Amino acid sequence: MNGRVVGGRYELATLIGQGGMGQVWTAYDGRLDRRVAVKLLNPAAISGPATAADELRRRFVRECRVTAQVDHPGLVTVHDAGSDGDELYLVMQYVEGADLADHLAEHDPYPWPWAVSVAAQLCAVLAAVHAVPIVHRDLKPRNVMVRPDGTVTVLDLGVASVLDSDTTRLTHTGSPIGTPAYMAPEQAMGGAVGPYTDLYALGVLLHELLSGNVPFAGSTALGVLHRHLHESPLPVRRLRPEVPDALEALVLRLLAKDPQDRPSGAQEVYERLLPLLPAPGVAAAAGPGAGPLDPTRPFRRPHAPWPDRATAPAAVPAPPPVPPAPGKPDVAAAVDEVKRLLGEGSITQAVDVLGGILPAAAAEHGERSPVVRILRKQYATTLMDDGQYRRALPELRRLAEDRSAEAGPYDPQTLRFRYDAALCLEQLGDPAAALAEFRALLPYHDQGGAADPELRQRAFDIRHRIGLLMLATGEQAGAVSHLATLLYDVEREQGPYHPLAADLRRVLDRQRQMDPRLPRA
Repeated sequence: MNGRVVGGRYELATLIGQGGMGQVWTAYDGRLDRRVAVKLLNPAAISGPATAADELRRRFVRECRVTAQVDHPGLVTVHDAGSDGDELYLVMQYVEGADLADHLAEHDPYPWPWAVSVAAQLCAVLAAVHAVPIVHRDLKPRNVMVRPDGTVTVLDLGVASVLDSDTTRLTHTGSPIGTPAYMAPEQAMGGAVGPYTDLYALGVLLHELLSGNVPFAGSTALGVLHRHLHESPLPVRRLRPEVPDALEALVLRLLAKDPQDRPSGAQEVYERLLPLLPAPGVAAAAGPGAGPLDPTRPFRRPHAPWPDRATAPAAVPAPPPVPPAPGKPDVAAAVDEVKRLLGEGSITQAVDVLGGILPAAAAEHGERSPVVRILRKQYATTLMDDGQYRRALPELRRLAEDRSAEAGPYDPQTLRFRYDAALCLEQLGDPAAALAEFRALLPYHDQGGAADPELRQRAFDIRHRIGLLMLATGEQAGAVSHLATLLYDVEREQGPYHPLAADLRRVLDRQRQMDPRLPRA
């Protein structure tokens, strides 16, 4: 199905999830050139009696409508919904990061401050969802994403129900919706569900984060549900003595068999978690500290910028590569596909195709082969065109080093790679590093400019950028002197009406108006 276009707009790329209700794919929005996630209702799921098919269709339509009602940063955003042939589709925000199940597996034992921070963020989402009113009914680690900045995003309200009489009838079809390991007793018995049902699932999730296992496991779904109904959970402090007493008590309350014995709502759970959360600016006591996918970060550094992805590459997984056809990858076909995509303006999709084919091309032709060099050059250029400067920067530096080793530091291609790398630093908001790189580049362009008009023109551009970056780093007097010299050279070589000369005069006039003490021409 790779390459199929849904709704005349969304090109499916990679299957990332599959369940009873359908499939979830990464896709590309052809109109806005962005990556999205598309959920399709499985045609096999609606086969059989007409009444069952109608119920599944109604359930899916309800998912689209009720999910779109909730506006919360911790809930995946719905972009679009519709039908395509016999299938229904839901288009959602593509969320980067790791799902909570994988996050737990990678950090064993899971620090208890992390568990508290995840639960507190989930309480904020559940409070918004329950206010609609909606019940998620399938809260579990696979439906929770931890993003690179540590924030948590809840996925899949696909089994959610609006709390009205119509939905109540749907709950009595004999097919309980949800996942047995996280299912509340009342949900397992097919009874009425409410916000308290999600709180029970939150208790299961918290128990799993703290102990490494769900409280009730078994070889069959029926056996698991029986344990939910009749057995008591093991207190987590017997497995993790360092867990605070208050946290263990809260988990046991959330796992109460009777909904009346659970907390009154997500707000109360949050209030009980609040004293256990890390204070702003204070590292989490039991956690590894700031780092990629650290769920304590939103509380320690509220509203702070995301971590620097250049120093934490594991924080942002590369977009899923386009899977090659069975057998040997066809590099030539991928190159043709990239040309087609770029011709259509689908830059984001072209980036993913290039990123996916590069490892195969390197394995087939060798890292230093002309084919791989061309692909890497196109990859870096396309990343820049797509505004992904942080990902483009290491590629450009690598290209510059390889080219310099072969052709020398004065080679025009070497200088172009270094120039583009400096542009990336400038775009990434690092004026000091960009200024240092442009200053290091300038002598090569000045010396080569006499023989190469292109290098001469780029030398003017580099000098212009150096002056503006000097202003950005507080070197106002030096910047004015530098730009004034540049203006003299531009007017002498290009004439007083050259666009760069006009721009330089505007900058200099503005600086001198702000500070009359600055020297004038």
